[in-house]
Amino acid sequence: MAAARANDAATTGTFLTAADHAASKLGVDANHLWTAFGPTNVAIHRVATAAELGDLQVAIDLGPRLDTTDLPMERRLRNALEVARAYSSWNRVDDAQAMLLDAEQMAPEQVRHHFLSRQLALTWVRRQRGKPSAELVSLARRLKVLD
Repeated sequence: MAAARANDAATTGTFLTAADHAASKLGVDANHLWTAFGPTNVAIHRVATAAELGDLQVAIDLGPRLDTTDLPMERRLRNALEVARAYSSWNRVDDAQAMLLDAEQMAPEQVRHHFLSRQLALTWVRRQRGKPSAELVSLARRLKVLD
């Protein structure tokens, strides 16, 4: 993620390739020493780094298809938020909001306090022309981005 945030696609690709290699040796998703490491976690990082690097097509193609049900809630939530961010960046706000609402159903406390969910809701409120929908206002209030 650090390499992607630095807009270093080559290093990001190198790290993801190494992680893919290690995950394929492991063969399954596992949570040894709270790592939640395995093929699915590497795929979640692939979605997150793609979104960070602006490759929204990869994030949107891969993210919603991932089966994260066997991973810890934090990893499941992070994938949902990254997919919501990618949808939002691609101006598919309805899909993004639906993804965020689904994530809120899974882990309301984590969504309420996660910087990414709060950032998304605030962005959507600010982008609204005219009065935001009641559903968006309700979401923004739950996330405490509106008074």
